[in-house]
Amino acid sequence: MQDKQAVLQKIKEIGLLAVIRGPSQDLTLRIVEALVAGGVIGIEITYSTPNAEDVVAALNNAFGDEIVLGMGTLTEPGQAESAKAAGANFIVSPMCEPNLVKAMVASGLVTMAGALTPTEIFQAYRLGSDVVKVFPGSITGPKYIKDIHGPFPYIDLMPTGGVSKENIPAWFAAGVIAVGAGSALCPKHLALEGKFAEISKRAAEYVEIVNQSKA
Repeated sequence: MQDKQAVLQKIKEIGLLAVIRGPSQDLTLRIVEALVAGGVIGIEITYSTPNAEDVVAALNNAFGDEIVLGMGTLTEPGQAESAKAAGANFIVSPMCEPNLVKAMVASGLVTMAGALTPTEIFQAYRLGSDVVKVFPGSITGPKYIKDIHGPFPYIDLMPTGGVSKENIPAWFAAGVIAVGAGSALCPKHLALEGKFAEISKRAAEYVEIVNQSKA
């Protein structure tokens, strides 16, 4: 288990988390191998992935500290500790439900609670979320981030949903600390069709754009 502050700093340095809802345990492992080959080292395995905790344990064994590994789509408080036991270094929820967020914070892992409105975003922050996941980003956009940072310049924000190669520069210009990319980065059909080289190619393109946007 990596140090919490070191994990948080690493997430800010890489600026990109691949949000993976894998179709199966085996294909998810292969997806991650392809992403890592393309330079994407921030990996979020969602609980909607079959055998998600087994996938995380296998990835932890395979990659260790080479990647920053977390679990997402937490909806139950008990998942915080089981994600930690599987080897996750950060945990993410699409929502801000107080009992859930408190359990996430209590795990000692980097915590990212999901929120949309100013009230929810501030609540997530007050409950101890290290980063607030603005979800779904597709209905807010970069200008919304800029507006939120008016009253809340001290809250670290990360949009997920609606992040694409085209809009990554605008998100970082608005002040996000990272972006979460799912189907646009790694479409499920590519894995199902065995096109892992294409996933690696997309990964490299995303990493380049993120690095340029942060610079």
